[in-house]
Amino acid sequence: MTPCGLAYGLGVSERNGRAERTDGGVQSVDRAISVLEILARRGEARVTEVATELAVHKSTAFRLLAALEERELVEQTQDRGKYRLGFGILRLASAVPGQLDVTHQSRAICEQLASQLGETVNIAVRRSHYVVNIDQARGPSAVATHNWVGELTPLHATSSGKVLLAYMTLDERRKVLSDSGLARLTAHTITSQRELEAQVEAAARDGFASSLEELEEGLNAVAAPVRDHTGGVIAALSVSGPVYRFTADRMREVTPDVVAAAAAISHRMGHLD
Repeated sequence: MTPCGLAYGLGVSERNGRAERTDGGVQSVDRAISVLEILARRGEARVTEVATELAVHKSTAFRLLAALEERELVEQTQDRGKYRLGFGILRLASAVPGQLDVTHQSRAICEQLASQLGETVNIAVRRSHYVVNIDQARGPSAVATHNWVGELTPLHATSSGKVLLAYMTLDERRKVLSDSGLARLTAHTITSQRELEAQVEAAARDGFASSLEELEEGLNAVAAPVRDHTGGVIAALSVSGPVYRFTADRMREVTPDVVAAAAAISHRMGHLD
């Protein structure tokens, strides 16, 4: 279960991330889906390897693979005995990308997180050398909060911006920061290239970034990356609040929830972690 009891619709894990079911038909469907997820994660696998991950007899794993192979959802490789995802997956997937809009896919998760934490939750993407918030959910404590949707903010002065910088290539990051500069917006804004690089590297290592009154006096924020089906970072999810309530200690406390919510959105966008 995710921190603070937030499940984000992914289910409670019992074995291989799924609760045990007693209904045979539902269990078979669950196992067939698990087979597809195993092959997606591993690239290819033998029957015995699939059976081991599912904790089932080899004959059961073979029957599942055979049924999926008949529908062209899996296929055997040239090394007979090994299986991988088949072209039938593409037929199903072709109907999905248009629906995988990050704003749509993140809405319920952001609203749940905002309600749980009582603060403002934003989804942001990069536009040139700016961050733009494309959706916002307000928690019960954030009634009078500013609406950031559509506003361009500097990459270097926001938690979302630092997250997006962290997953660029070094050359791309240097070009973007060269174009934008490191303007001072408050007394706390980072204007040192060296200090910013250290925070960006920490964000890449830790999977989150924070901003302490760097964009606006009295406003703190923490953010985590949202990935798509390729594993690339396409957006950032942030939680922000007034410094008197959203203190550094409170930020550390809720960071696991922010990371979990971002991971849940990534899952909906097709990312297999």
